Amino acid sequence: MEAKSKKAGATRLCCLCNLRRPVLKRPKTLQQICRECFYEVFEEEIHQVIVQNRLFKSGERVAIGASGGKDSTVLAYVLSELNRRHDYGLDLFLLSIDEGITGYRDDSLETVKRNEVQYGLPLQIVSYKDLYGWTMDDIVKMIGLKNNCTFCGVFRRQALDRGAALLKVDKLVTGHNADDIAETVLLNILRGDIARLSRCTSITTGEDGPIPRCKPFKYTYEKEIVMYAYFKKLDYFSTECIYSPNAYRGFAREFIKDLERLRPRAILDIIKSGEDFRIATTTKMPEQGTCERCGYISSQKWCKACVLLEGLNRGLPKMGIGRPRGVNGDHKKDTKKPGPAVKSIESKQCGSLDF
Repeated sequence: MEAKSKKAGATRLCCLCNLRRPVLKRPKTLQQICRECFYEVFEEEIHQVIVQNRLFKSGERVAIGASGGKDSTVLAYVLSELNRRHDYGLDLFLLSIDEGITGYRDDSLETVKRNEVQYGLPLQIVSYKDLYGWTMDDIVKMIGLKNNCTFCGVFRRQALDRGAALLKVDKLVTGHNADDIAETVLLNILRGDIARLSRCTSITTGEDGPIPRCKPFKYTYEKEIVMYAYFKKLDYFSTECIYSPNAYRGFAREFIKDLERLRPRAILDIIKSGEDFRIATTTKMPEQGTCERCGYISSQKWCKACVLLEGLNRGLPKMGIGRPRGVNGDHKKDTKKPGPAVKSIESKQCGSLDF
């Protein structure tokens, strides 16, 4: 009885330092560790990913895609710390995209502006309105909530590249974490998207494009990012986009969460499976070229953003949704003469920067 009471009264200690009481169980390893050890292993794992994958070179200008959310805020904070601690020799910048979503992006951009001061990093904001002549509020009014994420995803990707070109950076880093990448692997399998499946697990993409993109959080669990932001008391915006409750990705996200509850390693295993996929040599892959209209990378005559923008300006918002039609496809049934809106697309092409 006495031995049992001593055992019951024993204080459990951090399994790494064996000095302090644990405050959390790591989702990735299930280790019970103290706050100080959590900071150390979290930051060191990201440092090792950066070093082992040679993500940066000394003297490079690097833009951090900053939305004000937990992922990009933690990325900006950690990358700033590691840059100083390990003398990476990087010039860091914050790059934000204003999609024009009232009550969501305007509030999150206020967080990014505070981060600019807190971390001492210059901030560049690029808006859909300036690049494309449309805001997401305008687009949703025209098309509704069903396909709005398609427009936003395409426009946002190109806006990030154009913003990075404005900053004249060498690399663009994003806060995509392990959960995001596992979701993308599943989505590409479900869609049968071989081209994207072959590159979605790459830690660096776009090396054949204008500005390479890196994902330092490739192996970092979303739950650990949230814990880090919470314990560090970082200033971030936590509201979900008001236009994305029915996004297709949400179903993959829920499935991943269910798997993680049953087996925490499932997220890393899915990423590993994605890395190990081999595309058959007989599979025809799209050939990459440039858009005839705006000069952006594209495997078609016009890039996806220009096709979507053409549809919006002509009052045919579904023109670029689904299978290629019109300018990029073989379907030429639509012979409707362009109205006055065509002038606006000629003066406001897909973005306003040359590549």
